[in-house]
Amino acid sequence: MTENKSAQDLFKAGMGEFANSRFDESIELLTRALESDPTFTLAIVGRGAAYLKQDKLDQARGDFDRALKLNPDYARAHHMRGLVSEKRGDDHTALADFDRAIELDADYGAAYYSRASLHAKMANTEKAQGDIEMVAQISSRNMESFMNESNVWQTQHMRVEDAIETELQR
Repeated sequence: MTENKSAQDLFKAGMGEFANSRFDESIELLTRALESDPTFTLAIVGRGAAYLKQDKLDQARGDFDRALKLNPDYARAHHMRGLVSEKRGDDHTALADFDRAIELDADYGAAYYSRASLHAKMANTEKAQGDIEMVAQISSRNMESFMNESNVWQTQHMRVEDAIETELQR
């Protein structure tokens, strides 16, 4: 249990470094997390993303492949591996990974966006347009969901309106 907690703590610290664009530090911490828990897929993909940010494509690809061996249905790992392939100029392999990511998670907006960009690059204009429309639709659904579930302003606004209405009826 202590080792898993340690891996979690190292993962959080590593992702904090990633968020601050300190990729060497992120890689070091995520590697330590993986030493504690070699099957920690989030840490594997996080480290792969840090490698990708540094254009260390072989290391990034290795981490994404490793994550997919542990979980072949991990949409994000397919998407990220597709980004590596695209950077390498292997558009058809990238497209296959983007397709698989979307097949696994139909609401994965980033994969649609990456696939739209790749389709545009490959002069598949209609397919690019369709993917951009999906990005817009997913973004709209996500925003609506956020507004309905988490919008403190709306809740406070309704309370103010209720108070004003009560005052006006007096």
